[in-house]
Amino acid sequence: MAKEKYVAYVSTYTMGDSHGIRVYDVDVENGRFTEKDKVEITNSSYVAISHNRKYLYSITDFGVEAYNILKDGSLELLNFVSINGMRGCYLSTDYTDQYLFVAGYHDGKLTVLRLEEDGSIGAITDEIFHKGMSSQSGRNSRPHVNCARMTHDNKYLLVADQGMDHVNVYRINLDSGKLRLADVIRGDMEAGPRHVKMSQDGRFVYIVNEWECNIDVYSYEEKGDVPYFNRIQSISTLNDYAPQGSAANALSFSADYNYLLSSNVGDNSVILYNVNKEDGTLTKNFCLPISGEFPKDADIFPNNKFVVSLNHESSTLTFFKIDVTNGWMTMNGAPMKLEAPNCIIFHKLA
Repeated sequence: MAKEKYVAYVSTYTMGDSHGIRVYDVDVENGRFTEKDKVEITNSSYVAISHNRKYLYSITDFGVEAYNILKDGSLELLNFVSINGMRGCYLSTDYTDQYLFVAGYHDGKLTVLRLEEDGSIGAITDEIFHKGMSSQSGRNSRPHVNCARMTHDNKYLLVADQGMDHVNVYRINLDSGKLRLADVIRGDMEAGPRHVKMSQDGRFVYIVNEWECNIDVYSYEEKGDVPYFNRIQSISTLNDYAPQGSAANALSFSADYNYLLSSNVGDNSVILYNVNKEDGTLTKNFCLPISGEFPKDADIFPNNKFVVSLNHESSTLTFFKIDVTNGWMTMNGAPMKLEAPNCIIFHKLA
């Protein structure tokens, strides 16, 4: 039986190099990458793959770009579309790949764009500017839209606003691409919700809070066209001895959804949780250093035997062998240099 083959897409800022996306062949058995290709794009803040696994979308300056994923994992540019605002920080598609959602940290704007049948990006269907003032002065005194992600039933868009300390819940009209506010998941003051993930079966929501350095777990169900979210757990992303001033960043599920991974800036660590699929709760497996500075993202290899950390300030990728049974990880080879990495996606080749 042929072994499954994977590539990894890593987005970067382009400071002195015009190639904002790197494509790597993934050595799953040995937990390493080999560069395969690089794509010219400016300041790729974030990348996402469509649910049909055919297309990749990327943030770029003032807009978004669409790519066809070729058989070997290389990328072929389809088009660029403006988002009528400042550079975004996150993007995702709905579960039928009809719409692309772009979160804007800098201008507090959520943009919805229609997707065409060939995967290219079409016209803007809705634009929403979040409004308000938070309880915290300085950086987080105004709206910062950090994430936009659909519930698995494809009915509600969960939009994390780091500045306002809440997640707006929008109902989407799949015909028009318009959004209507249906609920608000209010977090703790000065929590700073950053990213949102859904459980494999869609019954639980996981929100990582950047400033509070924890993950809030919510149950989700719909009753009579009304969404209900109930917080069932809040668990730290840090060890008890972590330094002050740390901030939580990444949130990634393993391919089998048995584990959830987060990373911590300041503490410069990753934390792995065991996922209870019955009740949605998390249990800490380990929290250990990543041998780099500012782990902006991290992910688990598809075989659950390795972790890669994207260290934004030290401009490195660091690799680790992990033992989920005994709760440890150890360095797996030398760091790989890459200027200002932002996020990573593993993609299984057909």
